[in-house]
Amino acid sequence: MQDTKKPDGGFGRRLLLQASASVPALTLLGGTLYGAYAAAMTKEQRDKMSPDDILALMKRGNERFRTGKSKAAGNFLAQQKALAKGQYPAAVLLSCIDSRAPGEVIMDLNLGDIFNARVAGNVANTDILGSMEFACKAAGAKVALVMGHTACGAIKGAIDNVELGNLTGLLAKLKPAVQATTFEGERSSKNPAFVDAVARKNVELTMGYIRENSPVLQELEKQRGLKIAGAMYNLDTGMVDFFA
Repeated sequence: MQDTKKPDGGFGRRLLLQASASVPALTLLGGTLYGAYAAAMTKEQRDKMSPDDILALMKRGNERFRTGKSKAAGNFLAQQKALAKGQYPAAVLLSCIDSRAPGEVIMDLNLGDIFNARVAGNVANTDILGSMEFACKAAGAKVALVMGHTACGAIKGAIDNVELGNLTGLLAKLKPAVQATTFEGERSSKNPAFVDAVARKNVELTMGYIRENSPVLQELEKQRGLKIAGAMYNLDTGMVDFFA
């Protein structure tokens, strides 16, 4: 299904269907586009992009979001219909369940552009690793992005040693980040700077956990077919800070 009336956000709509494989993907993305656009990303479009191209798309999408120029939600029905027979996501995102930080929205993505795994504190375990291995090795995603956010309630709970049912075990997975964070100042959940420093350290440790505990993803990254990256989303500014 094609939409020749106007370009929309997301990966699929922002790639020219007839683009030559010799033209870098980034020349086809952002700004004023022309020609025919897909309602959803195709395998051919996804496969032409490098991991760095995909991260650049996410950055451009976040810039549209935080400047009030989001476009991806323009025609969800067309995207749904185009995806009914299959999907070719370019990335897998591990992020927090916080209602203020939905990855597709804050990076202005279409339906079908990314796999999305969400859990409080964006922690990884064997189930998450298995899901990411499916997304990357079996389904072809080229970026595994771990995204934390500012003012994270799970991080605050870990700092305060909160205990509550099954949440106790989950928060225990965040405590290594609390201990590993180098910080001058009040190490308290009441100090936003410390909370955010721990959240960033938690992203870094989770990236390390993924590399250490998934030979599948580790090998893909060695072969340069995958990039494992991190990000922090700022609830106040709407900006996503990407880092490797």
